[in-house]
Amino acid sequence: MGRAIMAISGSAAALLPRPFAGFGQALATRWRKLSRHMFNDYRPELHYMRGPGPAWRAKHGQRG
Repeated sequence: MGRAIMAISGSAAALLPRPFAGFGQALATRWRKLSRHMFNDYRPELHYMRGPGPAWRAKHGQRG
């Protein structure tokens, strides 16, 4: 009868509320998002064209 009581108590423990069950997953998600923004070395403003270049100036005869 000792086994039956242990089996019942073990299954009952699985039904108890676990307030911190999703804490680790939430923390991992936040860390992934934070690290993605901290270590992102792509800066699109460095790749935008900032006006006519030397080929345009050579074609149109203007000096920059």
